[in-house]
Amino acid sequence: MQKIIIIGAGIIGMLTARLLNKAGVSVTIIEQGYAGQESSWAGGGIISPLYPWRYSDPVTCLAHWGQKNYPEILSEIHLNSGIDPEYIQSGLLYLDIEDELVQARLWEKTQGYEFNALTGESLSAVEPGLGLSTDTDKTGWFTSSIAQVRNPRLVRALREDLICLGVSIEQQTQAMSFISEKGAVKGVLTDKGSFYGDKVIVAGGAWSARLLEKWIKTPKIAPVKGQMIVFKAKPGVVSRIVLSKGRYVIPRKDGRVVLGSTLEFNDFDKTTTEDVLQELKKEACRIIPALKNYPVEKQWAGLRPGSIDGVPYIGEHPELKNLYLNAGHFRNGVVIGLASCQLLVNQLLGQEVIVDPTPYRLTEERLVSDSKTIDLRLAI
Repeated sequence: MQKIIIIGAGIIGMLTARLLNKAGVSVTIIEQGYAGQESSWAGGGIISPLYPWRYSDPVTCLAHWGQKNYPEILSEIHLNSGIDPEYIQSGLLYLDIEDELVQARLWEKTQGYEFNALTGESLSAVEPGLGLSTDTDKTGWFTSSIAQVRNPRLVRALREDLICLGVSIEQQTQAMSFISEKGAVKGVLTDKGSFYGDKVIVAGGAWSARLLEKWIKTPKIAPVKGQMIVFKAKPGVVSRIVLSKGRYVIPRKDGRVVLGSTLEFNDFDKTTTEDVLQELKKEACRIIPALKNYPVEKQWAGLRPGSIDGVPYIGEHPELKNLYLNAGHFRNGVVIGLASCQLLVNQLLGQEVIVDPTPYRLTEERLVSDSKTIDLRLAI
């Protein structure tokens, strides 16, 4: 039986492990902390790029595949783990996109999405929480097809699902270096001993480049902090995901409402700040006025694995045989994660690929120098 080691037990690492296990591969995951407790836990769980027309075709291809296939796999994970990831097709309402409307409409036509322009009574009916009068001249654009998952529940469900499937998850185990022989990776050296396998996958999110840079040319994957808050509200206060001026409001099944998120380049610092708390509260009440009546239950921060162009790195590293990378998903770890994992598994097992792997490969051009920076417009 083929044995594969995965470094990183976030959504990417765990979904990859699940797909490999289902294909009859023995999998061990090495995780420096606890499974699913970093960016995978912290995100909003919208199964769509926030402004999809801003992204390139490689991101769009992965997003479409994931949106189509998530319902079935989430149902399996729910059944096997007994934990509901709370997949909800709540739809997404865009506000304040007049400056990008031509681009958005073109994307809609080419990609087969339906954005409905709403004003007045129809806008208020789709999302009463906006607090608008029925004769308002404000316009929103609504697509009903967008769904969400609740990240903390998803990672818990995935972890339990993998345990039930017999996947070994070595938590609080720090990967130190690769074990290699004649230009090929044979395993991973950790602070708790050596783990050997036929192939090694690095899926360490924002930490991926740290491990690789000691050995080989490394793609630019930088931590981008995002602070978020959640209101302890009641069901019905918000009905739809609402996106306005780069801030999103997400209603959860139990009535809680998530507001996110900031974009901060502070290395690996996850400290939350009072000024951001007040700014996010203000933005939340601007979008949904009724939230001023509910307390903020929690504030937190996560580190996104930012990449130069928003396109993840998926495939074998050109310098070390049997070393693979699946990282750099930026803000889209959930929406494009499932497809990126399936694409990598296709390559590992010699299967027909779900999309053309070329744009995601670790080519010489994509193993960039530190002089390049992340496109912040894509990050929004």
